[in-house]
Amino acid sequence: SGLRGGSPQLLPLVPRLRRLLPGLAMSSATGSFSLQQPLNYRGGARLQPTDGGQVEEVYEPATGRVIAKLLCSGEKEVDLAVQSAKAAFKVWSQKSGMERCRVLLEAARIIREQRDEIATLETINNGKSIFEARVDIDISWQCLEYYAGLAGSLAGEHVQLPGGSFGYTRREPLGVCVGIGAWNYPFQIACWKAAPALACGNAMVFKPSPFTPISVVRLAEIFTQAGVPKGLFNVVQGGVATGQFLCQHPDVAKISFTGSVPTGVKIMEMAAKGIKPVTLELGGKSPLIIFSDCALENAVNGALMANFLTQGEVCCNGTRVFVERKILDTFTKEVVKRTQKIKIGDPLLEDTRMGALINRPHLDRVQNFIKQAKEQGAQVLCGGDLYVPDDPKLKNGFYMRPCVLGNCTDDMTCVKEEIFGPVMSILPFDTEEEVVERANNTKFGLAGGVFTRDIQKAHRVVAALNAGMCFINNYNVSPVELPFGGYKASGFGRENGRAAIEYYSQLKTVCVEMGDVESVF
Repeated sequence: SGLRGGSPQLLPLVPRLRRLLPGLAMSSATGSFSLQQPLNYRGGARLQPTDGGQVEEVYEPATGRVIAKLLCSGEKEVDLAVQSAKAAFKVWSQKSGMERCRVLLEAARIIREQRDEIATLETINNGKSIFEARVDIDISWQCLEYYAGLAGSLAGEHVQLPGGSFGYTRREPLGVCVGIGAWNYPFQIACWKAAPALACGNAMVFKPSPFTPISVVRLAEIFTQAGVPKGLFNVVQGGVATGQFLCQHPDVAKISFTGSVPTGVKIMEMAAKGIKPVTLELGGKSPLIIFSDCALENAVNGALMANFLTQGEVCCNGTRVFVERKILDTFTKEVVKRTQKIKIGDPLLEDTRMGALINRPHLDRVQNFIKQAKEQGAQVLCGGDLYVPDDPKLKNGFYMRPCVLGNCTDDMTCVKEEIFGPVMSILPFDTEEEVVERANNTKFGLAGGVFTRDIQKAHRVVAALNAGMCFINNYNVSPVELPFGGYKASGFGRENGRAAIEYYSQLKTVCVEMGDVESVF
């Protein structure tokens, strides 16, 4: 079973993973995985933090085993990381866009070349299926390629003024940017933040979630290998305290955060004290609207994609599935049938489609949401219970069966709060006007989706949705060419697309007088 049981298709990866991470201990017979190497990265090398001291255990969700010990970075280590990035910024910011382009393309090439090894690390530390992790890594190198392409085209404009005078603008980098990542897409989120930041000429200090610290350090090594100045992309590990040291550091120019709304509020408060710009990609409780004139099979596929990727631990998931009443029974029956067929188990096996949730406290939290939903009158149509795989090595993993809830109403907790697990709530509706109003009745505004064959209705409905990322006849598709971000409590700022350039650069205006200065004094 994967690396845990010596699966033949993954055994060739073992020596390659050992090359990638010399401190990696692995036994294909017992499937053990442990990491002894330092998880901080500064000045072009892995190292232990100079201060901090607090130790966090890092788990393998599939087995429940501790696979590494994380040393949290203190104020001194954070300062060293920022100063290292500041020194590298002086070199990098002076390079031309084309020079930066070539380095980012080389980093993308290395990621593409090491795709399977990086995806395996991601699966071991995050619990998602290897099938999904490979897609994440593909999106990661595509993101670097996209911003490499934009790096050489970043430019200001020239404006002619009266009397032969003129003005021009310069698009300049911000300086040292901070990226704070989430545990659901550790490597991909780091690339989404680093690629536009570096393309614009910035440096970055990145703090991954303490639950998933492993793969981001690999990204830092790849950037160094690709030719960035040492210190341009540093990694500090830790929790709340480490994040505070980063946000409050006087030499940090910008903060980009992906995570929960309460943490986003705290980061915004800290950034306000230093008048630092922020990009916040926060939670969601997004609506997925299924009209009766949809292509039913397509809509069912969309609902599964909108709820069960990465064990349902996705911020933009369409977890409020509004179904037009005339197809409610047919749609629900098909969704339940398909959900029950989802293969759960060892995430390193090729045919697994749902792995383990991130940790035991989170699994318990999702279970409590389901219990509360039942108490409030929702009906569990399938799943929702804990799952114990047959393989004894996986018996302590954090698994559950994907859950579909029926008989839901808008005032239930499961319909209002972000569960962040594999739980779909189905709600009937009768009219377009009604469903749009109900879809928008939430503090969140990250995403929304519509399934219908009526193209005018599709565009009309998404225009009326208060959400930053909308889908028509698909869901959870995130091409790097398109901006990603939310409305309302789901945050602001954008990642991906040309829009992200605005959030990692600043505009300088230069006004040039070609005649004599006329004084009014």
